[in-house]
Amino acid sequence: MPEPATVLVLGGGAGALYLRFFRKRYAEFKRAIDILFAVPGVIIATPITLVLAVLVKLTSRGPAFYLQERVGKDGRVFKIIKLRTMVADAEAATGPVWATEDDPRETRLGRVLRRTHLDELPQFWNVLKGDMSLIGPRPERPVFVERFQHEVPNYRARLAVRPGITGWAQINHPYDRSIDDVRRKLDLDCEYIRRMGWGIDIRILFATVARVLGLRRRPSRTVPRA
Repeated sequence: MPEPATVLVLGGGAGALYLRFFRKRYAEFKRAIDILFAVPGVIIATPITLVLAVLVKLTSRGPAFYLQERVGKDGRVFKIIKLRTMVADAEAATGPVWATEDDPRETRLGRVLRRTHLDELPQFWNVLKGDMSLIGPRPERPVFVERFQHEVPNYRARLAVRPGITGWAQINHPYDRSIDDVRRKLDLDCEYIRRMGWGIDIRILFATVARVLGLRRRPSRTVPRA
């Protein structure tokens, strides 16, 4: 079902102005909306990010930022930009592994950055470049995409849209612990793609802001119904 029409009422009665945005048209507007928000986002986030980068350097060994390959729309690989939240060379002994809640590899400052999602601020640049959207399925690493597409049916369906800084799965599901978690998050990602429109995007945006401000609890392992 498409999202309900967006209604703007000016003066009521005969003066009501109805603006209808159908789901099939929404994708055409979404890129413009991303740019509209990403430009001020970069301007506001840059000084904050630079201060945090200095703190990262002062409190732990290693670079302040890290670039990591992620899989985007239609399987295109790009490099995501993040503030470092884990110890340097965190995967040197283990190889690629899932990040988890209360990950022992986190630095003390990194734990705060991850809880508040401030480590994601540099990704406004990825949105501006067109690698990502503000809202969409979170981009995964190539090594995990390769694994999951063999273990989880229809996994590549989530690559039909640009990945996002935040998304429906992120506000409704905790960090992955098992392949079953991956399946549940895929269901949420696919639900988002089916329902993509103003209504669900605004809901995700407000829920994300509430989490950053500590007004919304982190999701439990029980996925709520939409």
